[in-house]
Amino acid sequence: MPEIIRQATPLDVSGMLGLMRELAEYEKLTHLFVATEESLGDALFGPHPAAEALVAEREGNIVGYALYFQNFSTFLGRRGLYLEDLYVQPALRGSGLGTRLLRRVAAIAVERQCGRFEWSVLDWNQPAIDFYTKMGATVMPDWRIVRVTDDALRQLAAAA
Repeated sequence: MPEIIRQATPLDVSGMLGLMRELAEYEKLTHLFVATEESLGDALFGPHPAAEALVAEREGNIVGYALYFQNFSTFLGRRGLYLEDLYVQPALRGSGLGTRLLRRVAAIAVERQCGRFEWSVLDWNQPAIDFYTKMGATVMPDWRIVRVTDDALRQLAAAA
């Protein structure tokens, strides 16, 4: 039976969270994984949604997802879409499901007249880098992610 790709609903939160844990394990980042069904549900379906998601479903089970949110480019003067996660369970990798998910989010970006669609990839994840490059993406060599979390975030905010 082929996979169905559809917009996520509140009933998908538990299944998505399980896949997010799998992604954290793959990326060796489980020590940073603190998301809960409640926090994910609120982020996707609460009064002020912060993100959206597509899920890939096979025989009633969620086997992949793409989580994305809107951002903005001052240089373009247009909104963009940022892909936070693209994940397909290992048994289905190479089946074209990741390609279908990525293309669906790209279609949403085009439909919304976004100026760009972007995401980041870990530098050691060569299979993902190869996949994204094959899909027409450019890995930006001159850009680095800057992040402030936890105590550093609170200290930065306290200086406001």
